[in-house]
Amino acid sequence: MRIKICGLFREEDIDYVNEARPDYIGFVFAKSSRQVSTSLAQYLRFRLADGIVPVGVFVNAPIALITDLYHNGIISVAQLHGAEDESYINQLKKQSVATVRQTRGEPIKVMKTIIHEEIKTKLPLPSNADYILLDSGAGSGKTFNWDKLLSLKTKRPWFLAGGIDMKNINKAIELEPYAVDISSGAETKGVKDRKKILELVSIVKGVKE
Repeated sequence: MRIKICGLFREEDIDYVNEARPDYIGFVFAKSSRQVSTSLAQYLRFRLADGIVPVGVFVNAPIALITDLYHNGIISVAQLHGAEDESYINQLKKQSVATVRQTRGEPIKVMKTIIHEEIKTKLPLPSNADYILLDSGAGSGKTFNWDKLLSLKTKRPWFLAGGIDMKNINKAIELEPYAVDISSGAETKGVKDRKKILELVSIVKGVKE
């Protein structure tokens, strides 16, 4: 089982995840109380321990912004929360290797968000998204009816997000997602909490693959 801690924007946040060692962390580039600038994300990224994958969170962002962040090594995955369609994802992947073919050799990984109202037994997935993220709505911090996920049929690795915290982390794990994505559930009074991050990562990492 894998875990992503999203919404990092302070030096302390990086220190906490470097200690806890989640699989992924998220920098939010969309409008949010956790939004980071390119310069801040770059600074935080290069404080990040090796082996933790940095994800950029976007809502209908210019493709050039995402590819610049990828080319500069600030993010490795683009998490899309807007109306980005299959054409957008195709173009993003194409442009992400267009100028760096000699050095990176592969397109950026893309995670497409699907909110809970759109979840069906068989999801209408963009064929070129590497991952999907099932959420209650961008930044809501609320859970949705997870029972509908019991019949989920997809071979695509999927992340579960939306209100996951210490109270329901074990129920989330029982659904067997590829990864759980936690933001507000790892916070106290709107900022990341070292103890909560350590405990959440420990619980998820204790689950056998």
